[in-house]
Amino acid sequence: MKALRILCNYFCYCGIEKSEYNAIKRDAYVSNFEVWRILHFLMISVFAFLYINSLFSDLLTVNRLIYLSALIYSVLISVVFFIMEKDSLVAQFLIYLSISLLFLFGALITQNRPETPATTFIVMLLITPLFMIDKPFFMGIVLSIASTVFLIWMYSVKPYNIWQMDLINVAVFAFVGFFIHIISNSIRIREFVLKRKLNIQKDTDDLTGLKNKGALTKAINDYLEEGSENRGIMFLLDIDGFKSINDTYGHDIGDRVISQLGDYVRNYFTGEEIVGRFGGDEFIFFIKGTDDADTAARIARDIVSGTSVYIALPVEEERIKVSIGIALYHGSEKNYSEIFKKADTALYEAKSDRVDKFRIYE
Repeated sequence: MKALRILCNYFCYCGIEKSEYNAIKRDAYVSNFEVWRILHFLMISVFAFLYINSLFSDLLTVNRLIYLSALIYSVLISVVFFIMEKDSLVAQFLIYLSISLLFLFGALITQNRPETPATTFIVMLLITPLFMIDKPFFMGIVLSIASTVFLIWMYSVKPYNIWQMDLINVAVFAFVGFFIHIISNSIRIREFVLKRKLNIQKDTDDLTGLKNKGALTKAINDYLEEGSENRGIMFLLDIDGFKSINDTYGHDIGDRVISQLGDYVRNYFTGEEIVGRFGGDEFIFFIKGTDDADTAARIARDIVSGTSVYIALPVEEERIKVSIGIALYHGSEKNYSEIFKKADTALYEAKSDRVDKFRIYE
């Protein structure tokens, strides 16, 4: 069963688990887009060269219309690729369309010279799969359909002895091309997986597993730059008297308090909120898509009361207290720092609030 599962993973997910593949699928799509945008420019150059030469060479004249059609298609797709999202499914479809048309190009070249073996088509079978990162069985389907259509098509075009040679070559090289595709895909996919793990480590706070300061700053700034929703709420939280906790119980207990606080907010914020540890005993939570003061106050009260119950100190009757500064984002601030300053000012005022322990910046 283990061997079957490994084979299935290679055939479906390039040798990794499904969850890992889904996590880096967008990176693979972007890579395909960038590679094929360059390849379409290369196709323009090659087909332009062949078309121009076909105007002067009797040897290439027979394929002149094929070269011109391929050139026009390459130009049109290159233009489309400049206005399309890199990770869109439409872009992936167009890439597969280009692959199919390259196979068609190889078949048309072969049809015009039926007395010779299908060299161009076979080269396409070997080379094209190297430039696509996707679930290998998709490429297996494409290669199988292309090979079958080609052989059926050429059966009525080529001499039987040449067709027999093509049958063997196409079958062998389609399998080799698919096998090479699996190997190259698995190598490149593992690079994406490793890169993702390194990025997660770089952006993750070791003690809580939440975003660290750098990742928080980037995520909030990215949201502000999107401009699609000019609303948000920033919460800046810190633990009252955290230094005395370290002094009284030791830094191990202090670290445990920080870790438990991280667990609490991770369980509390389960949507698309941006949540992380700013540093020391300070945490930032950013709620997207709303600037409602009542919502902000409700969340702050929940966290103030919830953390005092959830987080335990060695002396049972003692409980931690937290203070929260809140800044409402209405679309006027241009970056993270401007909102943070307001939340920090509100946090300073919340420290003196003995009842609610939070304050919304006015």
